[in-house]
Amino acid sequence: MTPEQYVQEKAAASGSSFYYAFLFLPKERRAAITAFYAFCREVDDVVDEVHDPSVAATKLAWWRKEVATAYANPSQLGGRHPVMQALLPLSAAYQIEERHLQAVIEGCEMDLSQTRYLDYAGLQRYCHLVAGIVGEVAAQIFGQTDARTTQYAHTLGLAFQLTNIIRDVGEDATRGRIYLPVNELQQFEVKAAEILKREHSERFVRLMQFQAQRAHGLYDQALAMLPAQDRRAQKPGLMMAKIYRTLLQEIERDNFQVLNQRVSLTPLRKLWLAWKVQAFGS
Repeated sequence: MTPEQYVQEKAAASGSSFYYAFLFLPKERRAAITAFYAFCREVDDVVDEVHDPSVAATKLAWWRKEVATAYANPSQLGGRHPVMQALLPLSAAYQIEERHLQAVIEGCEMDLSQTRYLDYAGLQRYCHLVAGIVGEVAAQIFGQTDARTTQYAHTLGLAFQLTNIIRDVGEDATRGRIYLPVNELQQFEVKAAEILKREHSERFVRLMQFQAQRAHGLYDQALAMLPAQDRRAQKPGLMMAKIYRTLLQEIERDNFQVLNQRVSLTPLRKLWLAWKVQAFGS
């Protein structure tokens, strides 16, 4: 299996909404975003699939070293992980820097030591690393020409991450993690124990409505920030926004039944939503 085949299979196997937006990109840009996304999946899977925190920490430390040595010697691809072999030859053209990859690793490392966030400001630091940075890199790959697009992409990444947090409340609870800020649980009188036991209540619904309103606000902010001259190039991000926001709306219509099930869109619906943005812009 070639490195290109490896990252393609890694991206496709995730079933992520991101994958459907990649399909409409020119070949080289698609190769770059697929390799970068495969890297993000690799390090995220370490945290989600390795149950021993010390083993997971060791694996993430290996990734830190792998990234550092790869960027120190970008022409030496032999012996590198397939993801790095696929990513490095494209990194200079699309301004994918070592600091970007190290930031994603740092965000995943937070999951090994932190399972609660006292307030939204604390949660934002985590979202910045695992989603905001990813959005910025993606915007560069898609063809950013205006510096203002960076803030759009970062804000849109935060909106995606908050949508993921809302969708995955129950799944995260099985791992002992609660990403909903502690002070907001207290505001809506929802106890952490209720979430860990996955007990649905009207109080929980009100808490989640508050989270959804915040996410919608970020989508609105991001879309308002996108410079007109970059709108065409950033269509893949707009596709993802359409898919993720539709998912959020489905969760709302389902009265936030996220504690005991994972709400998702079918692959066909994701592809349809992406195609509509490609064809009509909305």
